[in-house]
Amino acid sequence: MRKAFLTLVAAIALVAVSGPAFGASELDIPVDVLLVRPVTLVGTVLGTALFVVSLPFAIPSGSVKLTAEKLIVAPFKCTFTRPVGDLDAIRQ
Repeated sequence: MRKAFLTLVAAIALVAVSGPAFGASELDIPVDVLLVRPVTLVGTVLGTALFVVSLPFAIPSGSVKLTAEKLIVAPFKCTFTRPVGDLDAIRQ
């Protein structure tokens, strides 16, 4: 069962990566909803936790705003404000 799941995830990732070579495809929306959004949601949660851990280092160096932008704001925007199926926004 685990091997089949990993094969499916690898196939979806391969299709998502090969999309730019062929232009936009009808698979962009399903790949976005099933694979990309959950991964970026996890990235948002982990980025928030990492931001809290990094605060003792970011505050003295004056880089709190930059750290928050990279660890929280960017993954949040990618997850919640990017149009569904717009994978070009995250390929840049």
